[in-house]
Amino acid sequence: MNKAYRQGQILKVIERQQVHTQDELARELAKAGLQTTQVTLSRDIRELGLAKTAAGYRRFAIEAAAFGPDLSMIAGEFLTDARVAQNLLVLRTSPGNASTLASALDREKWDEVIGTLAGDDTVLVITGDTAQAAAIRDRLLKH
Repeated sequence: MNKAYRQGQILKVIERQQVHTQDELARELAKAGLQTTQVTLSRDIRELGLAKTAAGYRRFAIEAAAFGPDLSMIAGEFLTDARVAQNLLVLRTSPGNASTLASALDREKWDEVIGTLAGDDTVLVITGDTAQAAAIRDRLLKH
């Protein structure tokens, strides 16, 4: 189980139902096949910008949490290589994480990115020219 997936599942749980404690949240995640510790849940709750209210956990950092972790976190965790090929940028990730990275990149709405295409462990980023592809690579590798 990776962090981005687990945090996405947490958001789904709190959107579907009221969850008042971390223990309740852990039980709901376990029903979905995700075993997690209280320490991990505490960290995820903080990173997702969740707060405990009378109606249970709710998102307060909605923009950052609406789609799960941001590009910086995802690139830092999953990006393993980035290569420029003319106006194309080929990004490699750990297996199964290319779509997560492509989606996070799409949400950034960078002017240089014309589009992305994701496989299992590879993302193809289409830019206008070689300089733009190199600039995107450099921005991503800083994460």
